[in-house]
Amino acid sequence: MELQNACLYERKLGDGMTNALGLLEVLGFSVALYVMDQACKQANITIQAMDCNNPINGDDATIPVVVQVKFTGSVSDVQVALDVAKESARMFLAEDEIVTRLISSQADGLEKLIHTGKVQAW
Repeated sequence: MELQNACLYERKLGDGMTNALGLLEVLGFSVALYVMDQACKQANITIQAMDCNNPINGDDATIPVVVQVKFTGSVSDVQVALDVAKESARMFLAEDEIVTRLISSQADGLEKLIHTGKVQAW
C-alpha cells in the first residue's frame, strides 16, 4: 500500500485519534531507546509498550536481548517513525537485525494486546 493511500485506511478511535500500530524489533535495549528517541522527534507517535526477549541464537548472540517497541499514531506518522527508527538502527545493527511493521488499521480486540509487555512505557 502506498503511503499516499494509507490515510484512507486510518481508523478513528472514540477520542478522534487514529490507531495505526507500529512495531519495531531490534537487538539491544539501548539501541531501541536511541532509535525510538529519534523516531519520536520526527513523528507524532505514542509509545505504548516495550517487550524484551532472547534472540534466536541465545547466549551466542553479540547482543543478548531482542527489544520490541509498540507505538501508535496516524498512518503517516507511524510510517515516518518506522523509517527514522530503521535508518537510525542501521548505525548499530545489520539490516537483518532490524524488523519494522505497520498495521494501518487494527482488528477489533488487538488493542488489548498492544499494552502487553515486560517493560512499562509510562
